[in-house]
Order: sequence, then structure tokens, then C-alpha cells
Amino acid sequence: MRAIQMIPVMALAMSVIVAALPASAKTLPQPHGPVLLTLSGEIEHTNGDGTAALDLEMLREIGQTDIETETIWTDGMHRFSGVSLKALLDYVGAQGTMIETSAINDYMVEIPVSDAVTDGPIIAYELDGKTMSRREKGPLWVIYPFSSSSDYRTEVIYSRSIWQMDRMKVK
Repeated sequence: MRAIQMIPVMALAMSVIVAALPASAKTLPQPHGPVLLTLSGEIEHTNGDGTAALDLEMLREIGQTDIETETIWTDGMHRFSGVSLKALLDYVGAQGTMIETSAINDYMVEIPVSDAVTDGPIIAYELDGKTMSRREKGPLWVIYPFSSSSDYRTEVIYSRSIWQMDRMKVK
């Protein structure tokens, strides 16, 4: 009789132990449209062979962020829309300290994970409400809020604003 009374206590103890364990890797949904961004490296959440392949709709579902800013590559103030770098790294469970970003033409630049802050850079997929073509530096462009602070108007930050980006490797 005493053993039967211990079952609920043991079940409660096991649920507490399981809840205390770190979250395990989750499988992300598969893209249905053309893949715009492939993430690899030190990420926990994937949708195939250790990578996270994301289409435009998946990027939108992470959450859209808008930045109104001037850039050294465009005339006047523009509205860029995309997913914040912070939200994207959280979505894939990034664990590294550096992001190696690559463009369609294999141009590469490194961005420290420490740049991924609230109200920081976004991975823009729209310029003034329209998806960006390759000719317009799309389909993805890393945009910092240049107009919000002089801290973002430096040669180092400008060099991290890679356009036509299609790959990120977290290291």
C-alpha cells in the first residue's frame, strides 16, 4: 500500500527534474518558398543537416522590425523592414560569439554576436515596403539604425552592413 502512495510523489519529482533540464534542440519548419537565408555553425534549432534554411515567410514569422534611417548607399531617409538580428539568433538558438556572413557573390564579413541587441541591426528584406531585388541590394541586407546614434556611423559598422546576404555561420 505504501508503494502505491509513493507513485504521485515520484511523478512530481520527475516532472520537476525534467522541467529543470535545459531546453533541447527543436526542429524548425521546412521552408515552402525559395530559401533566402541559410544559418549554420553553433545553432541549436535546425530544419536539416545541422542548418536552418529560411524563406521570406519564415523570416516574417519571427517578427518584423522597422528601421527608418539614412544610409551612405541611399539618398534620404528610408524605411527598412526585416527581422532583428537578435530575434533571428534567438530563433535558431545561436551559441557563438561571432557571425560569419556571406553574400551571393561570396563576399564575407564578420559581425560580433554582441551587435545583436534590442533596437540594433536587422536583416532587412524590404525597402520602403517593397521586397528588395538583387539590384536593390537584396534579397537580404544587414541594416543598422545609422540615424539613431553616431555609434552606428563608423567605418567598422558600415563594413558590417553586408547586402545580398544569403548565409550566416555562427562561430
